[in-house]
Order: sequence, then C-alpha cells, then structure tokens
Amino acid sequence: MFLNRFLRLVVVSFIVTGCQTAPESLPEKKPIIKANPGTVVAEAKKAQVDAVTPLKPSELDDVWQRIRIQLQFSDSSHPDVQKRIAWYLTHPNYMEEISRRAAPYLYHIVTEVENRDLPIELALMPLIESDFDASAYSHKHASGLWQLTPSIAKYFKVKITPWYDGRQDVIDSTRAALDFMEYLYKRFDGDWYHAIAAYNIGEGRVLKAIARNKKQGKSTDFFSLKLPSQTKQYVPKLLAAAQLLKHQKMIFPAIKNEQAIATLPVTGAVILADKAKWQELEELNHGVIRYPAVIDAPHIVVPKDQQASYRTLLANQKSNDYSQWQHYTVKRGDSLSVIAKNYKVTVSQLKTFNNLKTNTIRIGQKLILPQLADQQIEYKVKSGDSLWKIAKQYKVSITKLKQWNNLSRDSLRVGEKLTVFISNS
Repeated sequence: MFLNRFLRLVVVSFIVTGCQTAPESLPEKKPIIKANPGTVVAEAKKAQVDAVTPLKPSELDDVWQRIRIQLQFSDSSHPDVQKRIAWYLTHPNYMEEISRRAAPYLYHIVTEVENRDLPIELALMPLIESDFDASAYSHKHASGLWQLTPSIAKYFKVKITPWYDGRQDVIDSTRAALDFMEYLYKRFDGDWYHAIAAYNIGEGRVLKAIARNKKQGKSTDFFSLKLPSQTKQYVPKLLAAAQLLKHQKMIFPAIKNEQAIATLPVTGAVILADKAKWQELEELNHGVIRYPAVIDAPHIVVPKDQQASYRTLLANQKSNDYSQWQHYTVKRGDSLSVIAKNYKVTVSQLKTFNNLKTNTIRIGQKLILPQLADQQIEYKVKSGDSLWKIAKQYKVSITKLKQWNNLSRDSLRVGEKLTVFISNS
C-alpha cells in the first residue's frame, strides 16, 4: 500500500515538472501554405493601401466631408430620428439649397468649432436653426444663422443697434452661439443632448424636465424628457442630418474646404455710396441694417478673393459725401442727448457722424444726423397690401423691409405702420 502511494506521488511530480518546463520545448511547426503569385500581389497591394495615412480634415476638398470624418455622436434608432431621416431622403433638393446658402459661412463655422475642440455636430446647428439663412427672423424675435434672441445676444456681447444687428453677422453670431453652447455643456454636466435642447427651449425648461423625471424615478436621457414638441424634434433633426452625412446616404453638394470670406475692420461711420458695390456685399452683411451707412458695425464681411479691392474702397471713404443726410442746426436748450432722443439715434452715433470728441455743442452749430435726407418713410398698410407689393413699390428687398420693422411674419395688418429706408443713389 505504501509502495503504491509512493509511485503515485512520483508520477504527479513528473507531470508538474513537465508543465513548468514546457516553454523550452521546440516550437510547433506551422503547416506550409502555398499561395499563387496573384494572391500574394493582391495582398501586398491591400497592405500598401491600408498603410496610407488618412487625410487630415483640413486636407480634404469638401467641407462637408471635413465634418463627416469628425462626427462623434452615436447613431440613433429612435423613431423621431428615423422619421426625420425619411423626411430628408424624400426632399433631396433641400440639401442643394442648404449648400448654396452655407457656402460662404460653413468653413468659418467649422474652423471655429474645431478651434474650441467642440463636437463637430455643432457646425450643423445653423441647418436646424435657420436653414443657413443669415437674415432669418422667428416669432420669438430670434435672428440670424444661429437664431439668437436679443437677451442671449446681449449677454454674450453681441451688438444690436438701429444700424447694426450682430446676430445677423456670421462672425459675431458664431462666436456668441459657441460661447452659449460651452456654457450649456457645463450647465448640464457634459450632456450634449441636454445642452442642445436647452439652446432651443431654454435651460430652465430642460432642468425642470430632468428634475421631474428624477422625482418620478424615470430616466433623464433626452428622449425620456417631457419637452415641447418643437424641442422634442430639434435634437432628432440634428442627429438625422449627422447620420445621413456620416453614412453618405444623401448627397450634400460639395462646398470648397477653404475660407470664402474675410473681414475688414470699420472704424467710425462709413458710407458706401457705390450701390453696385454694396449689392455685392449685402448677402454677406445682413447685420448692416441701413444702406448706404455702415454704422456701429465692427467690420464688414467681404469675399476673400476681393478683400484688397474692398480695403481700398474703405480707405477712400475718408471724405464722405454728406449731402444726402439730414442736417440740424443747434438751438438754445439743445444737447446731444436731447437731439439724439428726438431723432431716435444715440449720442455715440451723433458724435461719430460729426467727429465730435466731447459732448459739448454750441448754438448755431451744424450737425449731420445719421439719417438719410427725405428717405425715411412711414408707410401705413392698406387693404390688399403685401410685403412683396410694398417692397416692389419702394425698390427694396422683402428681407430688409422685415428687418427694419423687426417682422418675423409674412402677413400684414391693415393700419399697421412700416418704416421704409430708401436711397436715390
């Protein structure tokens, strides 16, 4: 019995020792597989292709593709997203119009998003907000590509005066919108869907919806929140556009991946009396409200390939022709603040237009008012009138007519008064 137990121990010891020394044994021979020359060449070519370094976003030809390769948000199968995808696919001409409108702006917007290291999906927000219409107004008085409200614009230091509305300027509005998005991202603890929803409806509404779900023991993800219908569809619209672009399920007409615009700084007041020149710039400068005066604007936006000629044009504006502007003779009891109030301008505008360094004025002094002489018309809407009819009558654009009167609607009411600014130049 003792002998049997001893023999078993010897066998076990031998097995354990063999396991510990196994790595020192000869490697197992792999079977030799013969491949024909064609297969070898094909595999070599594939390896060569795989080894090619992918292009950087800035090296692509199309700015849409620059966006596509950087998309980060996960695909969503939520019914609202799928429904919006179906809508886009049944309206193929929609993206053609979007690309046409976005062409001057998209490169700048994408670059700003990248510089802040934000999700590239944010560059698609003007598509959802305004269809890339820089002159767009909403019924809530939001305006521009990013549909900024007056209060948000003011908070993020966007200038809005009777002469300039920075919400309709691509440079000012993009800066403010991305500042706002960064604030919302932190406010919602890094949840981009909540932040994007709050951009649309306001942070208070989203916070209340989250708190309500928490109290009821429900999920607080975006799709579980009880929000207004417009906001419930807002995030899905963005996700749907991103998914279509990411998987190339829809044609996004190419936009050159290069800067299309440049800004030229403006100091003081500038009168662009050359109407043909201004008409070339109008589509890039919806923030400048009253042609031909550029007042309060920090810059004008010009095509990049024409910036030299426009820089020369601005340099030659030193001796402006003020004959087309209203003139005022200072009377006893006048002050700049009194005159400004009476003519609905600011003291700063009066000083700028008259090259005044102080607020001191004297009786008999001639001042130039930053208002076109005999060109500001108060029009009373009559039965049968329309924006198109009034715009045609005074040879102005419907966009400007709506902008001058802060109109978000296309309909008019009989008896309503409209302000029209026209120029005979």
